[in-house]
Amino acid sequence: MASSSITGLFSRLSLLSRTTPSTTTMTTPRLFSTTSSSLARKVPTPAGPPKAARRNRAAPKSENFNRIRTLRRNMFSPAPPPLRMARQRYLRHWTIHRAWMLFRRKQHEAIAKERSRMYAGMYNACEELRKTVGPGSRDEGYLYRVAMEKKGVYGLEGVPIEYARFQTDSPAKEPWNHDWKR
Repeated sequence: MASSSITGLFSRLSLLSRTTPSTTTMTTPRLFSTTSSSLARKVPTPAGPPKAARRNRAAPKSENFNRIRTLRRNMFSPAPPPLRMARQRYLRHWTIHRAWMLFRRKQHEAIAKERSRMYAGMYNACEELRKTVGPGSRDEGYLYRVAMEKKGVYGLEGVPIEYARFQTDSPAKEPWNHDWKR
């Protein structure tokens, strides 16, 4: 009985470890291991003074560190499983979704209609200016040309942002000069 019990196994292992000759001292037997305790990996002891902690050498974190970490965690997360709904609940969901899409479409159409109305008004006003004869001895289109001038819009001697850099076929080698100072 004792030979088949776990205490018998432990007692036999302790007897074996005491009787086995080895060059190193064996303090305790390594139970359930295939290697002897003399061959087991030993923790190396550091030679010399202890090194500085790793956190002292860590790079400083930016003010956006937490936000960037959250974005990186969620960027490649798997897609959520598809919604599983009963027939009635799916029908309610579909109806509400279609009603919302209809509402949004009507909103977009109303905004587009208002913008086209405003654009047509500006176009008609510019055409009227272009056709009228200017004050005094000015020729036709004088008021239109004056209205279309951009004097003072970009500052005293400013230029539009489109002309801030020469138009090229390829992008610049350095997209943004971070060292530029005014």
